[in-house]
Amino acid sequence: MRSFKRKILEEATLFVSLLVFLHILQTYSAEINIISDSQFLTEEDKLVSPDGTFQLGFFKPNGTKNRYLGIWYTKVSVQTVVWVANRNRPLTGASLGVVKIVNLGNLVIMNNTNDHVMWSSNTTSSGNTIAKLLDNGNLVVTNENNNKILWMSFDYPTDTLLPGMTYGKNFMTGQEWYISSWKNSIDPAPGEFTFIMDTRSYPQSLLKQGDVVKFRCGPWNGKRFSGSSFSQNNILTYTMVINKTEVALTYNLANSSVLVRSTLNSSGKYERSVWVEERKTWQVIFVLPRDNCDTHNICGPYGHCVMMSIQTCLCLDEKKFIPKNPKNWETANWYGGCVRRTPLDCKNGSDGFKRYSNVKLPDTQTSWFNISMTLKECQAICLNNCTCMAYANTDIRGEGSGCLLWFNDLIDIKLVSEGMGGQDIFVRMASSELDNEGTYIKIILMIVLPTIFILSLSSAWFCYTRRKQDKAEPTWEWESLQVHENKREAMELPLFSFSTIEKATASFSPDNKLGQGGFGPVYKGILKEGEIAVKRLSNTSSQGLNEFKNEVICISKLQHRNLVKLLGCSIDGDEKLLIYEYMPNRSLDFFIFDQIRSTLLDWTTRFRIIEGIARGLLYLHQDSRLRIIHRDLKPSNILLDLDMNPKISDFGIARSFGGNENEANTERVVGTHGYMSPEYAVAGLFSTKSDIFSFGVLVLEIISGKRNRRFVHSDNGTNLIGHAWTMHNEGRSLELVDTNLEEAINPSEVLKSIEVGLLCVQRSPDDRPNMSSVVRMLGNELGALPKPKQPAFFTERNLLAADISSTNATSSTNNLTITELVAR
Repeated sequence: MRSFKRKILEEATLFVSLLVFLHILQTYSAEINIISDSQFLTEEDKLVSPDGTFQLGFFKPNGTKNRYLGIWYTKVSVQTVVWVANRNRPLTGASLGVVKIVNLGNLVIMNNTNDHVMWSSNTTSSGNTIAKLLDNGNLVVTNENNNKILWMSFDYPTDTLLPGMTYGKNFMTGQEWYISSWKNSIDPAPGEFTFIMDTRSYPQSLLKQGDVVKFRCGPWNGKRFSGSSFSQNNILTYTMVINKTEVALTYNLANSSVLVRSTLNSSGKYERSVWVEERKTWQVIFVLPRDNCDTHNICGPYGHCVMMSIQTCLCLDEKKFIPKNPKNWETANWYGGCVRRTPLDCKNGSDGFKRYSNVKLPDTQTSWFNISMTLKECQAICLNNCTCMAYANTDIRGEGSGCLLWFNDLIDIKLVSEGMGGQDIFVRMASSELDNEGTYIKIILMIVLPTIFILSLSSAWFCYTRRKQDKAEPTWEWESLQVHENKREAMELPLFSFSTIEKATASFSPDNKLGQGGFGPVYKGILKEGEIAVKRLSNTSSQGLNEFKNEVICISKLQHRNLVKLLGCSIDGDEKLLIYEYMPNRSLDFFIFDQIRSTLLDWTTRFRIIEGIARGLLYLHQDSRLRIIHRDLKPSNILLDLDMNPKISDFGIARSFGGNENEANTERVVGTHGYMSPEYAVAGLFSTKSDIFSFGVLVLEIISGKRNRRFVHSDNGTNLIGHAWTMHNEGRSLELVDTNLEEAINPSEVLKSIEVGLLCVQRSPDDRPNMSSVVRMLGNELGALPKPKQPAFFTERNLLAADISSTNATSSTNNLTITELVAR
């Protein structure tokens, strides 16, 4: 009996040992580091890069049985394939695939049933050959004797450009580096879209559908493609080579901790995205084309597109160009473009040039270039050639250099925002057109400006009288917004039907929900004119009803590049909707308070955001029809467009001033703790200086990457304002800077911005600068800045106590208690 038990125990031990051995063998075979003529990769194996970032193996797209050899991220929970070998010849059925080196250096995928080659690197070698996967995701075949690379996957991109890949063309070998979309989400075969470098003349990027150009990045200008946001930052750096042997663009990671990829998807969108680990998703940071205005040559020769409430094409210069076919132009058929009012007279040598700034340069298909010429030499060559229509620099760095000439009509022009990749172009004009410029200016001064002045006065008086009526707290019934022609004219805001917006948002699908505010939920929608954001009034939100009325009446006519555009509203039945332009990069707080995403905002971008917010506030306080106080300026109300331009949003609690009014008093304080000025939080007094206080807090948060309210210094208990004040007094202001920026800042701009922020958060409203002064300070127009005084709300622990006694003594008319604050 004892021997029987011993036998059973021995057999069990042997079985367990066998299982352990098989597990070890499987583990070994599952992760290999090279492929050679003696070590191959099966469908169960993975070839892993040394640092574990990438792996190569066989995969099946969702819902299919086809198998492909691909490369994907190891540590990304959502399988993200970045390269596919056998795009056109998947493995099917019961036969299994194997990857190995054959015939002295040829890497192949073979069908183990019949040894058919499904894919091959078509390489040969005289020595030992291996294949390995590098840390940047590049699969390479090398000669072990001399480490010479015989073949690499980076030379044959599929739908993804990874950092380190080259994009362009080698003229000596004919090798082209470009990407092509998958056929669809489950078929990696080459689709109909390609993103290529056009090297027929001066290099430019083209997104094509078959042979048709759908979108064009402007030509390379030394920093980026003209008119695009491809530029150096603290995550990506670009290297561009343009010579007789090759045109090659490479982008590399400056911050190796961030996973970034650029992909051309099957719907024809070129997207750059970053992996956000805490959300387990890829966050798109920009996309091309961005809107209908990016459609190639949509406005024809000498025309350009403007995205407003509806799409509109305009002539490059309406004083010098007119629509070629006015009737077609009026029916939104713009392809004929524009023609000159005055024909050129080149033969008599009487032509000249007019400069246009901030332009995405025209299509370079019929161009000529010389990278060593000066701009003056470029002008002379163009002037002496009657077919030359325009000239520009090829390199805008420094004072500019190189010569780029255009022949034939100028097409696919776009005027872009300042600082977003536009540059100067000099367009050929008849001399009489150049001489008449002064006459046009006189006409504007004599006729147009007085008309605008009269209309502005009328609008201001209308809003002033309306506000006087509002002070009497009249009831505003929804009938005043019913769809009557006179009401439409009064609002001058497009009215959308509820069914249109319902369809655009897929019946307000939860998948399209962007967020939730006091007004109600916000949804993403798509109209034929482009993407939109829709605020839907919640049935349970009394605050939202007031916000809706306020935004429709107060800001429907506001137009500024740094304000979110209200495109229209819908007031069908009980449904109340506000329709805005869509901001794909969400809000500022989404970036600056996140450890990973904050690395996407280098100092140049952050300073541009600060300047943009300042210009938007200046417009509200001084340059708009009315003096508007926002009252809730904070990072979540600063939205970012595709190019990271800031746009102030959420005017639901804004107030407008008319005439000589400068401040007002309220018994119901609404806003957000940490951003409210002391005189508003304690006494209900608000003015433009209240917004300036909030702006100062914003500036300090943008620089530091920390929230004012949640920051408590471990040594002295100060909040962010107090900490910034302490650092400033001790001459250590640069210690305030976000650690992600420390090695890539402009110290003088940072110090100036911190001083501006501290000037804006001073205790007394009279000590704070106005927005006009702030804009000039940021633009280096005021020289030395005044010394800031001690700020308000110095610590978080006694947020209001330090100001209550002094403020209440002068505000007996307002019986406000702290518990009445409505924090948002």
